[in-house]
Amino acid sequence: MDPYNKRKGPQPHYSLYQREVFKNGADNGNFPGFSVHPEKLQDDAKKELTSRGFWYASSNAGMGWTDRANREAFYRWRIIPRALRDTNTRDLTVNLFGHTIPAPILFAPIGINKIYHPRGELVPARVAGELGLPYCLSTAASQPLEDVARVHDEASSVKNESNSVHNYDGPNGGKAKGPRFFQLYAGPDDEITTSIMTRAWNSGFDVLMFTTDTFQLGWRPTDIDIANYAFYYGTVGNEMGRSDPVFMKKHGEELKKDPGRWIDSSVWHGKPLSWQKLPWLIKEWKRISGGRPFVLKGIQNVEDAEKAIELGCDGIVVTNHAGRQVDGAVGSLEVLPEIAKAVGHKTTILFDSGVRTGPDIFKAMALGAQAVMIGRMWVWGMANAQGEAGCRHVMKSLLADLDITMTVSGYRSVKEDISPSALRYNPSGSMPPKL
Repeated sequence: MDPYNKRKGPQPHYSLYQREVFKNGADNGNFPGFSVHPEKLQDDAKKELTSRGFWYASSNAGMGWTDRANREAFYRWRIIPRALRDTNTRDLTVNLFGHTIPAPILFAPIGINKIYHPRGELVPARVAGELGLPYCLSTAASQPLEDVARVHDEASSVKNESNSVHNYDGPNGGKAKGPRFFQLYAGPDDEITTSIMTRAWNSGFDVLMFTTDTFQLGWRPTDIDIANYAFYYGTVGNEMGRSDPVFMKKHGEELKKDPGRWIDSSVWHGKPLSWQKLPWLIKEWKRISGGRPFVLKGIQNVEDAEKAIELGCDGIVVTNHAGRQVDGAVGSLEVLPEIAKAVGHKTTILFDSGVRTGPDIFKAMALGAQAVMIGRMWVWGMANAQGEAGCRHVMKSLLADLDITMTVSGYRSVKEDISPSALRYNPSGSMPPKL
């Protein structure tokens, strides 16, 4: 881990973060304070969060079998290391929708972050800005999107070796300093939907990601057990609605009496939209944004992927909502190869669900994803170390893990060297028991 006289690559040597942690312990007696081993990280977060905060992040649909299927799918694919390849520099950079980013990692959209930390979405937005990685904001956020954009710009404006890699010269309604996307839950009221999309564009969110699988929350027993729905308690969760002029004009008085009015009418309203609605959503976003990408999130099937492209989507997210919606479903990594084979040459494929480590990112990329979304890991991190320090430690550790995996397995470039031939499938066996 010699930090001197290292060849300069397209992005920082993220692997040196391991050395930084070791040196801080040896020289200064400073230790991380919590584990980044995914299972221990989750356990440590449970000690810090309220039961409602922990279970909202950790609950799965039903028996949790889809969540397990996500992890088992990663376990069954094995990396084939290569010997004596020059990996003194690695190229982790990718181009997503016109944005050059330093690594194939996005912050996944996760709602009501204030139940994990008082500053809510401002925490991951700042860390994403520091790293130059795309931050995806949820419609169910507990901060107004304008405030999130401001903090993301503040962090993106302080240049460092990582966020300086980001490059984008396309249109952007808010003149954003870093890459940020917006995840949309569309309700039945088109005027409110248009208002939310317009606010997102004007605040610099230049890619729209429409979620298809959560018009109705899945059945999550561990949330049911404690009546865990923060929106109904009136403390957090209505910030996006309260800050929207169209919603407040129509429902402001109702919201005073019923704290669930925003979430019930405009987010998880239980009134599923169909393919017939998609052309209007795409057209409206393209009108607002001057043609910026529209991405469909929640694809688990080749036919649906082909339909999305046919109707004009610019990308898809292969995900089962991290196992939180349909119990007993396929693991997302199980269906990624067939979806990538069918449409990977036509569209951008992002992957989400069950990702915990650098090798997980490697495997998803090898099977056809252009980039990978990370969710629960940074949530547990921000809970463990009171905000930015924990979130930052988890994400820098993940970058180091991916960089080191590339180095020691003999693969230099995520774009040129990682393919299905880098993996071998093992259909038998079961995951080791948890620590």
